Amino acid sequence: MSEFDGTDNVIVNLHDSIQQEIDDTQRELKEIALMLDQSQVEVEKLGQRNATITMHLQQVENKFDDMPKEEIKTAYDAALDAQQRLVVMRGQLEKLQSDQNHLDRYMVMLQKMKKSLDGDQSGNAGSSGENNFATAEMLIQAQETERKRLSRQMHDGPAQELSNFILQTEIAMRLFEVDQEKARAELSSLKSAAATTFQQVRDFIFDLRPMMLDDLGLAPTVKRYCNSFREKNKVDIVVSVSGSERRIEPYMEVMVFRAMQELLNNVIHHAQASQIKVQLDMGMEFIRLAVEDNGKGFDEAEVDSGQGLGIKVIRDRAEMLNGQFEIDSALGQGARISLILPAAELVE
Repeated sequence: MSEFDGTDNVIVNLHDSIQQEIDDTQRELKEIALMLDQSQVEVEKLGQRNATITMHLQQVENKFDDMPKEEIKTAYDAALDAQQRLVVMRGQLEKLQSDQNHLDRYMVMLQKMKKSLDGDQSGNAGSSGENNFATAEMLIQAQETERKRLSRQMHDGPAQELSNFILQTEIAMRLFEVDQEKARAELSSLKSAAATTFQQVRDFIFDLRPMMLDDLGLAPTVKRYCNSFREKNKVDIVVSVSGSERRIEPYMEVMVFRAMQELLNNVIHHAQASQIKVQLDMGMEFIRLAVEDNGKGFDEAEVDSGQGLGIKVIRDRAEMLNGQFEIDSALGQGARISLILPAAELVE
């Protein structure tokens, strides 16, 4: 069999794999649409129930000294249960909406790759086919790896927070039987904790896959993320965006955003820096991202040895997209890491 025939077979196999991925994604989208409808109905019901119970709880508080102990306990139990259920369902609804947007973008990318391969099968196998194969394989692998990582973090993060919240609720219920005044104070504290936990869930979802990345694009999301990063980590971070703030291909937006996340997290966890600069230049020919800090720096050999795994992944992905990845760092002298990618305009 000739080399040409071998490449042709590879393209056919890849075409079949992409078609299977399209079928699987379409099935997932249908399932998510069904769950979204069900969750929306449930959130509306829980919202109405929560409003009713809150009104009843206010009446209980106004007559707190005159009401039987068991009736007060029942009212607070119902309020806590309703609030907890509503928080969980709202978080689930937002996650489903984020997953739906994510899969919609993924479907567009798959269909474009399938269309490109259909063109190759009609008579352009050669080196163009090999390039399409490498690019398509890289994109599918990167997408699947990202989906697994997001799923794992969603499971480990918010689930643990909600578990702690349930435990605190049980403690408050037991305290109610000992001292009503302390119980009231504890329940008030739990109400604040519930609101805080819910905000943490929203922040966590934004960190995993900000919906505004799908809705508004790379530049606004970078600005928002850096502002949030500054508040969370209490670090001086300056962000600047230049060039044409426009939409580019979804995989490119995700690539640049994930690279920025990884680099910023590296600065916080390893660099011991007090100042960070993030620069995004959306030129017409190239997209440039640079993250600079005044921390302790590092030896570039660590990246090649596998110690800087996150940085190595960014560099490998940049090379696969015919981009450049530059490191300027030395021990005790901070670091400046740059990612330069050919601009890929969004084609509707």
